[in-house]
Amino acid sequence: MPDPVTLVCPRCGTTNRLPAGRLSAGPRCGACKAPLFDGHPVALDEAGFLRHLERDGVPLLVDFWASRCGPCRMMAPEFERATRELEPDFRLAKVSTEEAPALAERLGIRGIPLLVLFKGGREVARQAGAMPASRIVAWARAAAA
Repeated sequence: MPDPVTLVCPRCGTTNRLPAGRLSAGPRCGACKAPLFDGHPVALDEAGFLRHLERDGVPLLVDFWASRCGPCRMMAPEFERATRELEPDFRLAKVSTEEAPALAERLGIRGIPLLVLFKGGREVARQAGAMPASRIVAWARAAAA
């Protein structure tokens, strides 16, 4: 039997444990009953990012962006489409470098948009520049393998 997977609820922050085989069955948070995956990237502040990084049992793909960045705004709908294809095998999130500048500095983020893939709490890959959904999906799957 596969090990259970832990997932942080994007709504209330509760850590949930569930069998790996139930990831695609539309799991809900045990505390607030919200879906653990809903086809949309999760907007995270620094504390939320750290919670997901440390506790989520699936790879975390983060789009670091800023509202003043034209390419970031162009990529937003593509990242949304990629979310629908990659969940529940990945948790997709967005972190605004304007709202979390200390985190961006700590991670060495120099240009945006920037996708960073974390697995097991560690960075495993990063990709700069806007991409269509199909390239985001292909890149994430290859980088997580």
